Amino acid sequence: MPSHPLRVAVVCSSNQNRSMEAHSILSKRGFDVRSFGTGSHVKLPGPAPDKPNVYDFKTTYVQMYNDLVRKDKELYTQNGILHMLDRNKRIKSKPERFQNCKDKFDLVITCEERVYDQVLEDLNSREQETLQSVHVINVDIQDNHEEATLGAFLICELCQCIQHTDDMEDEMDELIQEFEEKSNRPFLHSVCFY
Repeated sequence: MPSHPLRVAVVCSSNQNRSMEAHSILSKRGFDVRSFGTGSHVKLPGPAPDKPNVYDFKTTYVQMYNDLVRKDKELYTQNGILHMLDRNKRIKSKPERFQNCKDKFDLVITCEERVYDQVLEDLNSREQETLQSVHVINVDIQDNHEEATLGAFLICELCQCIQHTDDMEDEMDELIQEFEEKSNRPFLHSVCFY
């Protein structure tokens, strides 16, 4: 088992739905967790698929919530966006970009392959200082409320298993293979160094 609590980052594109649902569940289970997005902007569904609500990462969840209430409270209540933002603002004040965080993690879990590629690109572009390893695992999770919840529980179970391994470096591949079979989802895994 690691000598310290597992430091976990969960990353999706906008730090709104999938990463925040996992952040919520992992923090309730006692993990040292942070969540991030990798996009250039935060995008939330709008009145039509081609009309998303776009915000800067500096915009707080409260500001987004109030903006959407002003635009169409009924629509954003019905589609669950206000409920999601309400959850988010209880966890932290605003979304964060992974590329702007220089903290070190033991494990970074991404929620889609494009985000996985962006995280690897960022980590591999950083100067290696300590040669501390970080495992990056991708679990594909569709970006809707139901899949975000199911994915968050899967991520939590994976983190609990990793936390209780005797040797994370030696046991990771076998553990991921077990989770692929159990969840019937493909996982991607890479190791980077800080």
